[in-house]
Amino acid sequence: MGMVPVPPFFGLAEAPTGKVTGMGRKTPLYDLHLASGARTVDFGGWDMPVNYGSQIEEHHRVRRDAGMFDVSHMCVVDLRGPGARPFLARLLANDVGKLRAAGKALYSCMLAEDGGILDDLIVYFMDEAWFRVVVNAGTRDKDLAWMRARAAEWHAAVDIIERSDLAVVAVQGPQARARVADLLDADGADRAAALALEPFAARECGAWFVARTGYTGEDGFEVMLPAAEAEPFWQALAAAGVAPCGLGARDTLRLEAGMSLYGSDMDESRHPLESGLAWTVAFDPPERDFVGRRALEAHRATGVPMKSVGLVLEDRGVLRGHQKVRLSETDAAAAPDAVEGEVTSGTFSPTLQRSIALARVPRAATGSVLVDVRGKWLPARVVKPPFVRHGRPLIDL
Repeated sequence: MGMVPVPPFFGLAEAPTGKVTGMGRKTPLYDLHLASGARTVDFGGWDMPVNYGSQIEEHHRVRRDAGMFDVSHMCVVDLRGPGARPFLARLLANDVGKLRAAGKALYSCMLAEDGGILDDLIVYFMDEAWFRVVVNAGTRDKDLAWMRARAAEWHAAVDIIERSDLAVVAVQGPQARARVADLLDADGADRAAALALEPFAARECGAWFVARTGYTGEDGFEVMLPAAEAEPFWQALAAAGVAPCGLGARDTLRLEAGMSLYGSDMDESRHPLESGLAWTVAFDPPERDFVGRRALEAHRATGVPMKSVGLVLEDRGVLRGHQKVRLSETDAAAAPDAVEGEVTSGTFSPTLQRSIALARVPRAATGSVLVDVRGKWLPARVVKPPFVRHGRPLIDL
């Protein structure tokens, strides 16, 4: 990536299905969303707001000011006990040994034995007997079952506690941290502590857990708080000028930020080395035997034929997931045996006013490729994500 990667967090576990809502799981803020005029969709088994009006305006509010997202469908898991660190060291592809300062966060994939990505997640180190993990909504049941089965298999001294009592609100944008901090306390102690947080770190502020991580390419906080306090918090943010935003804007924001989406850009059938996530795999120290290590080492030894790249469409049209990608004539001549690639997720970028995508393509792809858009093979430029960071385009238009 063009700069230090920002961990994908609060990812959309799968695309909206378009099914009739009202039958899925509901967050503590569901009734408030309906009262605010939100359009809801089935999303990974949850009835979630996709937008409150103009999705484009919600996108721009986050880029230019502050927006808030209900991400209470995400699964917060506390790992408690003296065996938490060694358990995570074996469970995750990234190395929790890097986490030594209280509150520090780490992005990682959780892998199957064959190297396939079971989920991407973020883990916070609070103390040696407490790590907090946040996993995707659509994989929560599978993830919890996998964690508990591995804990039993390894006789780990750790309790795995699903925190279904918590709501989660993500507040993102250049004014987001200040708006949240003003609501933390009257005497200013928590406010000052929250504003002093470094990126990818968290702390407890009373009963609230405030994390400076994000999934939009903007600064901000994710606040995990008791479910009963979610609605007044949301209303206080709205009164302070923070715009309610749906998962539609969240998806265009995360794609501009070059952040992967579970179920589209990665899944159990793909490993991190071909999914733009090699930077999340810690092969050092060599003695750390994490799940999936042997499979990844075999892939690395034999060579990985595919890679993840960013694309910018050079013509009119919209890039979408599952569109086929071919090498340019020059690259195809140099690599005649290369297979077709595909767009893994794409959208029209409100910030860039161009169609952009993440795609898995043959390693031979260099300056440009061809994408099948509605039966026409259109040229697309290969770029290095992110496309946008802190409201600023990072690619030449």
